[in-house]
Amino acid sequence: PSADDLAEEMEDVDFEDEEAEEADAEAWESEDDEGVEDGMEAQDDSEVTFSLHSASVFCVSLDPKTNTLAVTGGEDDKAFVWRVSDGELLFECSGHKDSVTCAGFSHDSVFVATGDMSGLIKVWRVDAKEEVWSFEVGDLEWMEWHPQAHVLLAGTADGNTWMWKIPSGDCKTFQGPACPATCGRILPDGKRAVVGYEDGTMRIWDLKQGTSLHVLKGQDGHQDPLTCVASNQDGSLIMTGSVDCHAKLVNSATGKVVCVFKMESVTPKAPISEGEEAESNSVESLGFCNVMPLAAVGYLDGTLAIYDLSTQSLRHKCQHESGIVQLLWEESSAVVYTCSLDGAVRLWDARSGKMISEYRGHSAEILDFAVNKDASIVVTTSGDHQAKVFCVQRPDR
Repeated sequence: PSADDLAEEMEDVDFEDEEAEEADAEAWESEDDEGVEDGMEAQDDSEVTFSLHSASVFCVSLDPKTNTLAVTGGEDDKAFVWRVSDGELLFECSGHKDSVTCAGFSHDSVFVATGDMSGLIKVWRVDAKEEVWSFEVGDLEWMEWHPQAHVLLAGTADGNTWMWKIPSGDCKTFQGPACPATCGRILPDGKRAVVGYEDGTMRIWDLKQGTSLHVLKGQDGHQDPLTCVASNQDGSLIMTGSVDCHAKLVNSATGKVVCVFKMESVTPKAPISEGEEAESNSVESLGFCNVMPLAAVGYLDGTLAIYDLSTQSLRHKCQHESGIVQLLWEESSAVVYTCSLDGAVRLWDARSGKMISEYRGHSAEILDFAVNKDASIVVTTSGDHQAKVFCVQRPDR
């Protein structure tokens, strides 16, 4: 029997009796039947859609302790904490007056912080659903919780990095160059942070002393603004990515550059006719694999590069049709996830360089995503005003 025959047979079966079967039927339906008739509805592989935002959804984080809650922030100046299992709203993080571009839970899921572009940061106690602290800084570039403590770090457009104890609000600032602190990451030891700046420099800060341990600038730094930083699991290696299309591997103890990964353009660019802009490329996201000496770099031109750290060489190039927005490694395997401007999430096997699977459901670009600890679900946010939950359990587990 053809697939169509089977589909017709499916339609004749009465699913009302058993709920379990009904859930199955829904899963079937969303996969194939929907919109095949009219060709209008796009494929939607998602399990849950959260649609309380009324504009682009910029950021998402999962609560680290249970992975059952998500926080999303959007262009509608709103942030919501909601349940991943069914999209049920827990509470709204109200009071923002600008796009919410940063949101995340503390390491123990007790607090959730939301930050908007204008620099208003609010912290809420999750179980009480109430605001416990707020503070205003300059225009906000990034924000991150400390991996072991109720401490919040944020970088601003005036070059400062702020650190607060929550909820007391005790505060420290780390003064960078007089240009935006474009990205930052607290290292796994919890004692240092790496911050990248718009002038191409990178600093490693001692959080306790408030002093700068290492500065990378000039030839050691980047030629253009930094876009992203990451560290490996023990914090011994840092990787920085920039608009200059280079990714630099840095020894965090010495502050020395170990190697530079440059992406060579394969196709010679056609001469630009007047009024046409040159195609730009940049490093958009990067990260280290926990189980093998590999790193992944995602580029705006759609290239996912897997680098072998032991030989400092390119191992695989995985091409996407459109730009990569972000990538994440699975916690305990050599699988890397990408989300891109074409609205799809893809899983890649970094050992073979082959795509494992692809998930669609958004009608616009994906702007951020998160993977839960056991790599069974992915939560995405998009320019289509929605957040979605995809089930990515694979049969080979």
